[in-house]
Amino acid sequence: MSGPALEGLTSTPYRLPLRRPWRSARGRVTERMGWLLSARSGGATGWGECAPWPAAGTERLGEAAAWLDRARAELPGLPLAEALGRLDRSACTPAVRCALETAFLDLEGRLAGVPLAARLAPQVHLRVPVNAFLGALAPGVEARARRAVAAGFRVLKVKVGLTDAAAQRRALERLCDSLPAGVRLRLDANGAWPCSVARQFLRALDGLPVESVEEPLARADAPTLARLQGVSPVPIAVDESAGRLGDEVLLTGRPAARVVVKPMVRGGLRRALDFARRAEAAGLTCVVTTTVDTAVGTLAAAHLAAALPGRSGVAHGLATSTWLARDLAPPPVIQGGLLRLPPGPGLGVVPRP
Repeated sequence: MSGPALEGLTSTPYRLPLRRPWRSARGRVTERMGWLLSARSGGATGWGECAPWPAAGTERLGEAAAWLDRARAELPGLPLAEALGRLDRSACTPAVRCALETAFLDLEGRLAGVPLAARLAPQVHLRVPVNAFLGALAPGVEARARRAVAAGFRVLKVKVGLTDAAAQRRALERLCDSLPAGVRLRLDANGAWPCSVARQFLRALDGLPVESVEEPLARADAPTLARLQGVSPVPIAVDESAGRLGDEVLLTGRPAARVVVKPMVRGGLRRALDFARRAEAAGLTCVVTTTVDTAVGTLAAAHLAAALPGRSGVAHGLATSTWLARDLAPPPVIQGGLLRLPPGPGLGVVPRP
């Protein structure tokens, strides 16, 4: 294959604290660890991020480190197109594949002078609607909701399932009472409940400003999930259970109305986009989210969301940069609940020294 060659590939580890613990029914996270990748060719540098999060469905840090060592040994010197082809054919783990592909696509975009999203789709959205993330349904959430609404967000995401379901319903009703008209909640249970509890919780949402509930079941099999969706007054979204259910079940059986798409878990932007196109064609709604990544990974996910085929205006889970106490690059600009793609080529961002 012809074209520019990959002249160098490096990975730099990072360890970044969160401003406050990320709590869910699956545990507590206080920092993010991973690698910042740089790919060089023709005087340009492309960037990618490898941020494993096993609880979300990625490999572990040790597995990622081994694959990064292999990539640095095998890929430099190859034409960029061939390096991408090898990546497609390899058994590379998802977070490493996402990082490498992002760096290569970013590099191609910079060399061509076009945004990364333009390497994914001919038509893209320059502004992407996003939801605010309030954290757990716990004391202080109402104040965080007021700040998010004042900042222009219309969809607010809240973690539920951390305490007794009845207490959570009461807390949810208080939060809903405090919201202005037109603002809706997106709930994420992270697999907190058995089916009977999930059914009661979902039925109690009737009439409340809730736009969807992610992962209500502790163990989501397709038949149970489908029955639950049948009685739920709001759409159910699958996230962590998507890998266990499998794409074929999600697309043909459609046991839930929504699918959360994480590029770090899907193994890169192109794989995520291919799935999203098939999901939209099957009548499902796709929501792109990060795995609490740095600005590099967040912008990669934003370019994916900008290239999605759907025009439903669904809010994506990309407003997560404020959870990091410090970042590797300037985070994306979000105003009025809309994330604006940077105007430059590729990702449109350069990490700080």
